[in-house]
Amino acid sequence: MDEYCYGIDSEINSSRLSEFSSFINEGVEGDLTNNFTTNEIFSSRENLIEWVRGIAYNLGFVVVTIRSDKAIGQPERKTFVLLGCERGGKFRKYKSDQPSTYGTRKCECPFQLRGKPSSNGDGWVLQVICGYHNHDLAETLVRHPYSGRLNSTEQPILVDMTKTQVTPTNILLTLKQNNDHNVTTIKQVYTEGIHTNTHSKGQELKLLVTSFGRILMQSSY
Repeated sequence: MDEYCYGIDSEINSSRLSEFSSFINEGVEGDLTNNFTTNEIFSSRENLIEWVRGIAYNLGFVVVTIRSDKAIGQPERKTFVLLGCERGGKFRKYKSDQPSTYGTRKCECPFQLRGKPSSNGDGWVLQVICGYHNHDLAETLVRHPYSGRLNSTEQPILVDMTKTQVTPTNILLTLKQNNDHNVTTIKQVYTEGIHTNTHSKGQELKLLVTSFGRILMQSSY
């Protein structure tokens, strides 16, 4: 077991270890541990996640944040981010009569990574918990709904360009020029643009109502 899953600590409980053991015993092929093993010190949590997602994209799967915590001024807690395959975990039913496997991509994939601050506090380091998947990796992530989402750097670009009435086609072109790994589709740009315009109009309406209320209050004196 130890030769397959590295760096398992108190965040991984005994039931999770049992899942890993049964998974390995099935004779799964393809260990991606080496792909994510690095001595690099990342400048921030965001840079670490971006690096991981870039590697995962090239390999054919999507990495999501499972859990994270920032223990500022709380010595009993630890700052960390736990990353995993999007197909990890189980499907959760929100309705009692909903089929358990309805449209789900979840298959309890055990792949997990952990990011944490370096010992000297100068950056973040990456640790592989388990480098295996229990499913085939995708040949391409183009048009994948999650991989096409905008990151924290791209979102403000889309908002600013939408407000200045740049066409969705040119917005998409700019995003792809800035990020070689970007697989956002024109449909996603249209959708994000609609959300941006709706939010902007909502804010304008709030300001208008507030201003109108002030005028009424002033006129009553």
